Amino acid sequence: MPVCRNRARTPVANNKSSKKRILIAERNRLRNRSYKSSMRTLMKRCFTACTAYSAEPGDDARTAVQASMSAAFSKIDKAVKVGVVHRNTGANQKARLSVAVRRALEPAQA
Repeated sequence: MPVCRNRARTPVANNKSSKKRILIAERNRLRNRSYKSSMRTLMKRCFTACTAYSAEPGDDARTAVQASMSAAFSKIDKAVKVGVVHRNTGANQKARLSVAVRRALEPAQA
């Protein structure tokens, strides 16, 4: 009998279609959790790369910032495309990242 074991007080399905919906909802929940987790991880890597570049500017640190930003942007765009995150939320997170990167890179240029 398909029941989500890790959820508290899951209703037991009575017919075949509702059993299938429980399985699909659990599968989607796990996939969404994976996307969100990896998206947050890449955003944190970008922020830490920005602080590392602010502490010690250099060409290696600059490429690390740009690479981490592009990886985070890619993951955010994929999450929006799949439907894990709303497009406005994705745009907001990309704006946060680009502001942090701009603040980290511009003082070194000026």
